[in-house]
Formats: sequence, structure tokens, C-alpha cells
Amino acid sequence: MPLTVTVDVPAADREVLESWLRSSSVSAGLARRGRIVLLAADGVAVKDIVTLVGASKATVIGWKKRYAAEGIAGLADRPKAGRPPVIDEVAVVLATLEPPPERLGVTHWSSRLLGAELGISHVWIGKIWRRWGLQPWKSETFKFSTDPELEAKVRDIVGLYLNPPDKAVVLCVDEKSQVQALDRTAPILPIMPGIPEKRTHDYVTTSVTAPPRC
Repeated sequence: MPLTVTVDVPAADREVLESWLRSSSVSAGLARRGRIVLLAADGVAVKDIVTLVGASKATVIGWKKRYAAEGIAGLADRPKAGRPPVIDEVAVVLATLEPPPERLGVTHWSSRLLGAELGISHVWIGKIWRRWGLQPWKSETFKFSTDPELEAKVRDIVGLYLNPPDKAVVLCVDEKSQVQALDRTAPILPIMPGIPEKRTHDYVTTSVTAPPRC
């Protein structure tokens, strides 16, 4: 299409375009495009249209070409390039609540790992986690005892620490810290929005009191 375009506006189109100029519900951008086309159809020079509508020369020529090629439909807004994709937050949350696949060789999601798995920026993953209160890296512990004599045993053991017998040796055997427990007395409570993962911990404690030495 040549740089200079002759704009021919049929009577039906002119009626529509003029109604845009009178309407208070039409966007200012659409009304300005309609005015550009009407002025061009009336033989007004491009430089004068630029002054009248307050647009650049390239903008005026562009809308003249668009109308000449597509009619009134060509004056409507089009989707802008680079518009951010629509992120399905629910899908991200549901994926977070599921453990990572074995092929990844990890037990908990990171934002980068989940982002790569879903094809989403890890920045978006972090935003969604904060919005939904998800913390896959965090784990808390809990313990429920079914021993009816627990309180008495705790009192006996604590009493040895607070007031050991004279010349007695108190030995305490405890599980080594940071050792992974393969079997637990209760299932792991999975992560939920606003609630971190929770797992039980078991301790086997044995106290031995040596007889006093003379």
C-alpha cells in the first residue's frame, strides 16, 4: 500500500464514525481514530490532521491505512504484543501440594524447580506461594503419646536431672540429631495453604541409675 492513502468513507460508515464523536461512552482513543478518518475523507491534509487531533504523523497515516484496508473494524483495539500470560494460580497451588516426581530426586519443591516443571517464571511461583501462604521448604514436628504412664515417666526422668542421687551416674540415650526417620508413628501431615508440612518424631529414652559408691 502506498504511503499516501485516499480514504473513501461510505455514508453508512460516516454515520457510525460521527456517532462516535458525539457519544460519551466511546473511548477517547476510538473517537480520535474516527475523527482522523473523517477528516481524511473530507480531504484534510495529513499535517493539518496532526495539528487538529494532536497525534503524530505516523499515527495519522497508520489509521488511514488501517481503515482503507479493514474498514471500521480495523479501528478497534488489538491485543498488545508482550501481554503477560494468564497464570492459573489454582493449578500452581495443586502442583505445590503434590510431592515432586521421583525423577527429580528431591523431596520438596523449590520455586525454580516448580517453575521449570510448569513452564512458569519462578518469580510468579514465589508470588503465588506468598499469596496462598505456601512454604514447601518448611516442616514442623508433632507428637502424640498413647502411653498412659507418660507423665509419671517424664517426672522420674526430669527428677534425675534436677536432683540426681549422690554419687550416681545418669545416662541418657537419645536419637542422633539430623538422622532421617524412615518409620514414624503417624503419617506425615502434608503442606496446606497457610499450614506447613508436619511430621511426628520419636525418641527412645533409657535412664540407668548406678548405685552410690562408698
